[in-house]
Amino acid sequence: MNRVAAAALVALAFLASDGAAAQATPIGSDADACIANRGPAIRVNVTGLKDRLGRLKLELYPATDEDFLKDDRDLVKEGKFFRRIWAATPARGDIALCIRAPAPGRYALLFTHDRDDKNKFNFWKDGAGFPSNARLGRSRPQLSQALITVGPGVTTVAVRAQYLRGLAGFGPIEP
Repeated sequence: MNRVAAAALVALAFLASDGAAAQATPIGSDADACIANRGPAIRVNVTGLKDRLGRLKLELYPATDEDFLKDDRDLVKEGKFFRRIWAATPARGDIALCIRAPAPGRYALLFTHDRDDKNKFNFWKDGAGFPSNARLGRSRPQLSQALITVGPGVTTVAVRAQYLRGLAGFGPIEP
């Protein structure tokens, strides 16, 4: 979809809500799938950002222990599904990201806040989150924290960002 068509969809979504933006308009390279309700896709409503620096990223993996968090080049080389979208961090307002799924089914979803904009996870600065919203702590995330079942339309999930919180490991920023 070109930018003009995407902008028209955003305008239609805004007008359909009587001019009141009850939810954030989805952002990211797959935003048109959520705006037009053309799935299968996942709308991720993100809360708990530490700040509005850098970029936001969603990654969708096969729902297996073997493939979860595996290098995308290896997954592609093995003929397995992998999808990533990036979005600039909005200066203000609610945040909704959208990512397409290849078909309805079960997947593993990872959200990251790339605060230093270096495209490499910085353990000391960057944030992460999963659909379960369980505290991440100090250990490697488990597949069970990231699982999501995607239907034929748009599946919506809330993800709370978590950041390094001293010796306790990763956890949400308290308001």
